[in-house]
Amino acid sequence: MKKNNKNKELIIVHNRSYKDKRGYFKEILLEKNIKEKFPFLVMSYSKKNVLRGLHLQTKKSQGKYISVLKGKIFDVAVDLRKNSITYGKVFSIILSEKNLKSIFIPPGFAHGFCSLAKENYVIYGCTNYRDARSEVAIVYNDPKLKIKWPIKNPIISKKDNHAISLKEFEKKFLKNI
Repeated sequence: MKKNNKNKELIIVHNRSYKDKRGYFKEILLEKNIKEKFPFLVMSYSKKNVLRGLHLQTKKSQGKYISVLKGKIFDVAVDLRKNSITYGKVFSIILSEKNLKSIFIPPGFAHGFCSLAKENYVIYGCTNYRDARSEVAIVYNDPKLKIKWPIKNPIISKKDNHAISLKEFEKKFLKNI
């Protein structure tokens, strides 16, 4: 486990894997290392070139522990905490079943990823339950964020197709975070 040098609250975890002729056994989360509770656990499946995000909840904000069960993703976190010294900063990392990395993203960050393998299974441990009424999507290619996504022409959802700009987010929601 190590803290990220751009933002001390992002935690990158190097998981352990035990392999033998049958396959492998992989550790995904040791709560004692993160010191958080994860009452809400979800999984997503994405085909290659799917982009999910950038998502956050403005109320009942969620910290997220992200791990890839199968595949490879380009994972992104954007600090949107009003008084943070790293506000607006983008952090990205490749997570895959092979590199055994996971990441903890604290509450107040927008999160998204794009899938790089043919099949991608991602598990999320969330520190808070889903609150659909306070979900916000920020446009993944907002020029202000300068995210260098490794794919062109991503496949996105209707929700993400109607995402707002960072500027709109700041006007509407920043006072609530």
